[in-house]
Amino acid sequence: MQKSHKLVYSLYIVVWVIMAINPKYPQDWLLENVLIFIFFPFLFFMDKKHHYTLLSIIFLLIFASLHSLGSHYTYAEMEHFNMITQFFGFERNHFDRLVHFLFGLLTFRVLFEMISPSTTTVKAALLCTFTMIVSISTVYELLEWLAAVILHPDLGMAFLGTQGDVWDAHKDTALAMIGALTNIAFYQNYKHLWLSKKASKSLD
Repeated sequence: MQKSHKLVYSLYIVVWVIMAINPKYPQDWLLENVLIFIFFPFLFFMDKKHHYTLLSIIFLLIFASLHSLGSHYTYAEMEHFNMITQFFGFERNHFDRLVHFLFGLLTFRVLFEMISPSTTTVKAALLCTFTMIVSISTVYELLEWLAAVILHPDLGMAFLGTQGDVWDAHKDTALAMIGALTNIAFYQNYKHLWLSKKASKSLD
């Protein structure tokens, strides 16, 4: 694994540790980080296998850091976003909406790199990646609901961050879709990346 990748992972660990100090709702923080405990070692292993590009790892660092920030304050009460909420006159804190959009936008590339070697065309790789983003986003909303209901019903609203919106899960998934679709606008760049990944696989 490249030193630059290890540096990015180390930076994220520093961010995660800082955000783990005295979170607003400790039990909510633990629920929010269950997937991090599972996903981070998996990502590290997959990076060794698929040799992700540095840009993909940086995108993941940005997304994961924002998630850590959200889990520290809870997404519904992320106080550093209040200024934006007040400036635009929003009725609710939209930090969670932003992070769901960025999930589709920032994780698309690393998933594309994972899928590329096994696909026959760049269009197939893009479609599979888009489908994976939508599937992960939908499954996450279901798991989030189940975790809140089964583990800590009293933390339900803080954990889910619906802020009174009955369509919250639908909008979150839609924003992840929009983030993923934004990547497809850069088709030519992904075409070059797909060719690069196919070439790397043939050399292995």
